[in-house]
Amino acid sequence: MDFRGDGGGRVSTSAFRDAIELGTGSLRVDRVRRVLAEAVGTFFLLLAVVGSGIMAQTLSPHDVGLQLLENAAATAGALVGVILMFGAVSGAHFNPVVSAVDAVLGTTQWLDVAFYVPAQIAGACAGVMVANVLYSHPVVTLSHHVRSSWALWLSEVVATVGLLLVINGCVRSGKSNVVPFAVGAWIAGAYFFTSSTSFANPAAAIGRCLTNSFAGIAPSSVAGFVVSEIVGAAIAIPLIVLFYPSVSSEVGRE
Repeated sequence: MDFRGDGGGRVSTSAFRDAIELGTGSLRVDRVRRVLAEAVGTFFLLLAVVGSGIMAQTLSPHDVGLQLLENAAATAGALVGVILMFGAVSGAHFNPVVSAVDAVLGTTQWLDVAFYVPAQIAGACAGVMVANVLYSHPVVTLSHHVRSSWALWLSEVVATVGLLLVINGCVRSGKSNVVPFAVGAWIAGAYFFTSSTSFANPAAAIGRCLTNSFAGIAPSSVAGFVVSEIVGAAIAIPLIVLFYPSVSSEVGRE
C-alpha cells in the first residue's frame, strides 16, 4: 500500500514505517529474536485465556456470567502486559490477521509474516497445553464445545474488524503508547457484546481446540472462526486506509 506524497500531507511507505512503532518493533532486532518474541507472547496470551477460564469455572461453578467476567478481565490484563512486554521487540502482533494486515499496508514484510504466523500458532498451542497442565488436566484434551452458527461467525467478523481498527487507529494517529490498553479494553468489551466472546485471532482459535474447558472450541468449529476472522481482516483493510490515509502530525514527536 502506497502513502506517497500528493500535496495533501501524505508520506511514503518508508517514511511512514520509520515514523512509528509498528510492524516489527522499534528495537529493530534480528528476525530470530522477533519470531521468538511472537511465540512467547502468544504463549502467555493463551496461557492467560485458558488458565483464567479454568480458574473461573473453579471459583464460580454455578455462574456463567461471572465466569465470563473473570475470563475477560484476566485476558485483558494479560494482553496489556504482553503487548508492553514485546511491542518494541516484534510489534506484538500475537495474531496472524494483525501480521497479514500490517504486510498488506506495507509496515511489515511478507517474509516476516511467513515466520510470525507459525510462531504464533505454535505459541498458542503451547500456552493452552501448559494451562491444562497447571490445573492438572491432561496436556491435550480436544474440546467438545461446538461454536458453529451464523451469529458466532458474524461476531468474529465484527470483533476482528474492531480490533484492527483500534490498533491502526491508535498507531496512525500518533498514539502508539496507548495500544496495549486500547486493545485490552476492546477485547474485554467484545467478550460481552459478541456472541462468540471475541476470539478475533486465528492462532487462538487453533490453540483453544486443545482444551475441553471454559475457553475451548471444538476442532470442527475452528475453520468457521478462522474464515470469519480473515473476512474481518479483509473488511478492515479498506476502512483503515479510508479513515487513516496519512500519518498524523503527532506521530514521531515522543
